[in-house]
Amino acid sequence: MDLLLLLVGLALILGGGNYLTDGASALAQRLRMPEFLIGMTIVAIGTSMPELVVSVLSSMKGQPEMAIGNVVGSNVMNICLILGLCAVVRPIAFTRDNIRFDIPFTIAASLLLIILALDTVIGTGMVDTIGRGDGILMLALYIALMIFMIRHAERPEPKEGGEKPMALWLSLVMIVGGLGALIYGGDLFLDSATNIALKLGVSESVIALTLVAGGTSLPELAASLISLIKGKSDMALGNILGSNIMNILGILGISALIQPLPMGGILPRDLFVVLMTAVLVFLSAFTFRSRELDRAEGGILLAVYAVYIYILVA
Repeated sequence: MDLLLLLVGLALILGGGNYLTDGASALAQRLRMPEFLIGMTIVAIGTSMPELVVSVLSSMKGQPEMAIGNVVGSNVMNICLILGLCAVVRPIAFTRDNIRFDIPFTIAASLLLIILALDTVIGTGMVDTIGRGDGILMLALYIALMIFMIRHAERPEPKEGGEKPMALWLSLVMIVGGLGALIYGGDLFLDSATNIALKLGVSESVIALTLVAGGTSLPELAASLISLIKGKSDMALGNILGSNIMNILGILGISALIQPLPMGGILPRDLFVVLMTAVLVFLSAFTFRSRELDRAEGGILLAVYAVYIYILVA
C-alpha cells in the first residue's frame, strides 16, 4: 500500500508542477514582473509549504531535530540534487543580479543559520539552540529581503504583437491548483516513504535529513525541472534560491517562535554543508569565463550530494 501511495503522490507532484509553472509564467507576463522574481517569491513560498507544515508541526510536538533537519536537508537537496540535476539537463545562466544579490543573499542566510544555531561553537551560549529572539530576527530579515527584491526588480518591457496574456483569474487558479497538487502529492509521498524507512529501522535524525527533506523538496524538484524544460531557467533558479532563503529565515523563524529549537542530533557538519553548497553555486559563476552553472558543475553538485547522503547513512 505504501508503494502505491508513493506512485500516486509522484503523479500529483508532476501534474501540479506543470500547472504551477504555466500559471506562474502567465502571471509574470500579465504583471510585467521578471520570471526570476515570480520564482523567488510566489513559486518559492508555495513550494516551501510542505517544509513549513512539517517544521512547524515538529516544533509544536517537541521534535526540534525533525524541524531543523527538514530545513537543513531540504536546502542541501535543493542546491546539490535539484539545481545540479537541472544544470545537467540544461546549463543555467546567471544574471548580473543573481551574482550581486540573489546568490550572496542565500550564502548570507546560510551563514546566519550557523551563527544563530551553533552557540557553543561561536561562544554565545552553553547549548546549541535557535531561540525565540533568533526567530524574530530571521522573520524580520526575511520580510525586509522580500521587500528589497520586489522594489529592486526591473520590469520587462511589454512585447508588441505578442500573444494575449492569460486571464488573471485563470493563472491564479492554475497556481493554486498546481500548488495544491504538489503539496498533497508530496504529503502522500512523504508519509509512505517515512513508513518504509521506519520499518527498516532508520533513525529520526537521518529520516529528517534524507526522506523528510526529500519528500518536502519534491515540489521544488518538479517545479524547477518543468520550468527548465519549458525554457524558463530564471524561474527554476529563483525557485531554488527563494526556497532556501524561505526555509532558513521564514520556516525556522516561525518554528523557533513557537518553541526554541535545540540542535540535538543535527551536527555542525550539516549546517556547514548548507553553507558550502551555496558557496559552490556562487563560485560556478566565475569558472571557464562563462556566467552559468554548466553540466560539469551540475555533476559536481550531484557528486557532493551523493557523498553527503553516504556519510549520513553510513
